[in-house]
Amino acid sequence: MRISEASAKSGLSADTIRYYEKSGLVPAIERGPDGLRQFTGENIEWLTLLYWLRKTGMPMKEMQRFAALYRQGETTIGERKDVLLKHEKRLRQRRLDLDRCQEVLAHKIATYKKIEGGLS
Repeated sequence: MRISEASAKSGLSADTIRYYEKSGLVPAIERGPDGLRQFTGENIEWLTLLYWLRKTGMPMKEMQRFAALYRQGETTIGERKDVLLKHEKRLRQRRLDLDRCQEVLAHKIATYKKIEGGLS
C-alpha cells in the first residue's frame, strides 16, 4: 500500500510518516521497483501505535527509545513493556487531572448560570 493509504489507516499525515521514518521511529519500510514506499500491515500497526503514543502525550524522546528497543529484538520486550506501563501511569494521572478540571468548569458554569438567572 502507498503512503496515502498508510496515512489514512494510521491517522498520521504523510509528512509525519516521512519524518518518523527519518527519525528512526519506524522499522524499515520496503520500497517497490519504482522507489515508492510499500507499507505492510505490520508497518500500519506500528504507525498506528506511534499515532496513539503521540496523541496521548508520549514525548518524542521516549518514542525514540521505545523504537530503539524494538529494533534490538525480543530481548527488550520487558523494557518496552516498562516504557508502556510508565506511559499508562501518566495517562491515568492525566485522566484524574482532566476529571478534576471538568468539575471546576462545571462549578463555574453553574455559578454563571445562577448569576444570569438573577439578572432577569
